Amino acid sequence: MSDDVAPRAGRGPDTADRKRLTFWGTLSSWTPYRLVVGLATASPRRQFLILAAFPLLWVLTQHLGPMLQMLRVSFTDAYPVAPGVEQHFTLDNYARFFGDYIFWQPFFRTLTFAGVFTFCTLILTYPVAYFLARHVSRKNQMLMLLLLLIPFWVGEIVRTYAIMILLGNTGAVNQLLKWLSLIDRPIPFMYTSFSMGVGIVYLTALYMLLPLYSALEKLPRSYNEAAADLGASAWTRFRRITLPLTLEGISSGCTLVFLISTGFYATPVLLGGPSTTVFAETIAGFFHVAGDEWPTGAAFATIMFVAAIFLTGAFQKLMNSLRKGDTN
Repeated sequence: MSDDVAPRAGRGPDTADRKRLTFWGTLSSWTPYRLVVGLATASPRRQFLILAAFPLLWVLTQHLGPMLQMLRVSFTDAYPVAPGVEQHFTLDNYARFFGDYIFWQPFFRTLTFAGVFTFCTLILTYPVAYFLARHVSRKNQMLMLLLLLIPFWVGEIVRTYAIMILLGNTGAVNQLLKWLSLIDRPIPFMYTSFSMGVGIVYLTALYMLLPLYSALEKLPRSYNEAAADLGASAWTRFRRITLPLTLEGISSGCTLVFLISTGFYATPVLLGGPSTTVFAETIAGFFHVAGDEWPTGAAFATIMFVAAIFLTGAFQKLMNSLRKGDTN
């Protein structure tokens, strides 16, 4: 047996390995290849540009490009343009929003809902992130995160229907309350701001949880231990140490949740009612009719986008001032 193994152990590369070595050796010695590689890596600036080219191309074509196209459409009088019809520049699409207060109610309702639901998501997920980062051993943290991530592998529509089943008249919540003899008849949770809020908080919890967990996990435990040794209570330690040092995670999580909440469409349609119509439904209504209304929908979408960006920018500025104040 040892005689059979010995030749094999001393055997050189097989045929496939030799072919690969020959191919890369030939390619690296090929003059055009060496010139291209030399030009591409001649300076750190060129290396950076090559590495950044693909992410920048993705952002320009998949993110910024559609936004610029929507902005362009919002300034036209018709889109798509019928054959033989000339397209004209106009501001009437924006004037329609500011001139008709009927559109203001869903617009401000959307911003209010987004702010309230963002705050609710923060309150509900902060204790979970704190427990996960501060009271779960490091070897189990990834397992716990995985368990929290599993529901988010399912699509938005499926999870929304799960909330409908949970909150329905014959759903688990009403059945439990009835079994506990707390109610005699089902509570109409569905098609209210409550059911829509539950759905949006559930759908956006992950985007709040991960930034909070990251901020809390990086917080040195020695800070709280030193404060405890100096006689600070648990509430004082949280208020003076933990909370200020996790403002960056709070800022990131709230920004993500707020921006996502302003753009939800399917969840408000399925879980909300007539009194909870959001601006995304108004915008979608313009795209569901003839092409002449598409520029109006694009203009309304641009207005919501600008308003959301402005509010998040103001919020980020406020959080930065709070962080600087705590540092000083």
